[in-house]
Amino acid sequence: MNQTDIEWMREALALARTAGAADEVPVGAMVVLDGQVVGRGFNRPIGGHDPTAHAEILALRDAAQRLGNYRLAGCTLYATLEPCAMCAGAIMHARIARVVFAAADPKTGACGSVVDLFAQARLNHHAKVEGGVLAEESAALLSSFFAARRSQTLSA
Repeated sequence: MNQTDIEWMREALALARTAGAADEVPVGAMVVLDGQVVGRGFNRPIGGHDPTAHAEILALRDAAQRLGNYRLAGCTLYATLEPCAMCAGAIMHARIARVVFAAADPKTGACGSVVDLFAQARLNHHAKVEGGVLAEESAALLSSFFAARRSQTLSA
């Protein structure tokens, strides 16, 4: 983990907080190319009634539009939660070079927690993956979100 990764992850965490404020699971993601943010996203599946509106997917879409290409070679994707299988597949198709995530996802993580799609030799693209950057901060954000949700359910 380097200082630059920490700085980018802090920005992704700010996006996660935006998602949480909108009653979405607090996950944020950014795509960075040559030291510039080219794509941003935060979870919106609930409000958008869209099961594909994960932070990573929205950040990839934003970057592809800005760069005018669905291939995002040379880019790094920062996500506050380990990408799921859907997001990992999109990351592969976009040809992202590197994935940096904060908290591991023991239920749906596809970068090593449940499965590791990037380690599958039969798949044609393999991004470099690094997890654990500001993991505690991201995990705390997620835990407090779900604790608040449980509290609302119990008091209703």
